[in-house]
Amino acid sequence: MSMKAQERQDQIKPRVAPSALTLLESARQGLATGRRQTPPASKYAAAHLAVLRAAAAVVTARSASATATHNRRPQSLWELLPTVEPALSGWAAYFAAGARQRAVAEGGLSRPVSAREAEDLLCDAENFVSLAEKTLGVTDLPIADAHDGTGAAPGPDAPPTAAFSRPD
Repeated sequence: MSMKAQERQDQIKPRVAPSALTLLESARQGLATGRRQTPPASKYAAAHLAVLRAAAAVVTARSASATATHNRRPQSLWELLPTVEPALSGWAAYFAAGARQRAVAEGGLSRPVSAREAEDLLCDAENFVSLAEKTLGVTDLPIADAHDGTGAAPGPDAPPTAAFSRPD
C-alpha cells in the first residue's frame, strides 16, 4: 500500500480495509490514465479497468462484513457486487454488459471502439468510482483529473439507463 493510501486509511471513518483503499487509489489512477490516452480503445480499456478496481474495493470492504457464502462455481465481480451492495446492481449490469467490449478493445479485435464510446465510458467510470467511494464512506479522495464535461454521463447516484452501445 502506498504512503498516501495509508495516510487516508488512518484518517477515514468508518475504517475501510487497506486493500480496499489501495484498490480505490488504483481506480483513480486508472481514470487519470484513461484521460491521458488518445486511442479510443486504450481510453475505453483504462476506464473499464478503473471500474473493475472500484467494484473490487466495494466487494472487498463489504464481503469482510457480510456472511460468508461459498459458491460452487466462480462468480464474476459483476455478479458479486449486487450481493454485497444491492444499490450498485444497475451499475453492475451496465459494466458487465461492457466486459466483452473491453476485451475487444484491449485485443484490438473486431470493430474499433469509437471516440464517443470511449469518452462516455470514461465519464460513467468517473461517476461509478465516485459512487463506490461514497458507498464506502471514502469521500475525501481527490479526483485525479477533472472531467472535461463531454459525453452524456448519468448522475453519480444513478446507473446508466441507455443501452451499453450508445449511438454516435
